[in-house]
Amino acid sequence: MVVRPVQAVRVTGRSAFTLLEVLIVVAILVVLAGVSSVYVFRYLEQSKEDRVTSDLQTITTACQAYRIKFGDFPPSLESLIQPPDGQLPYLENGMDAITDPWRRGAYQYAQQGPQNGGLKPDVWTITPGGRTIGNWPGGH
Repeated sequence: MVVRPVQAVRVTGRSAFTLLEVLIVVAILVVLAGVSSVYVFRYLEQSKEDRVTSDLQTITTACQAYRIKFGDFPPSLESLIQPPDGQLPYLENGMDAITDPWRRGAYQYAQQGPQNGGLKPDVWTITPGGRTIGNWPGGH
């Protein structure tokens, strides 16, 4: 039996990433996520403002239907989700129908409608950025 000497095995290729390479990739991903989140949040805010515009139209239409039935605009927005005569509500979804998208409370309401010249009640909200969005002409 012939015994051969043990030779050292050389690794010619790498089998893993270095810590520095992994950190660089993670840093690139964090930067990309940060940049893209700015755009996503901008569109999210715009979609909430678009929902306000839609909600204000729906609430205004419900107020006008209430006026046709009772002779005057509702005393409050809560009257639209629980009408006094026990019939079906003018707005579905309960408090969600009269709550702004930022969940800070119900839309603001003025029955006499000074911004609308008394033709319909004023309904509005104030965005977290301090902008007023209302159902009157130029209320955006």
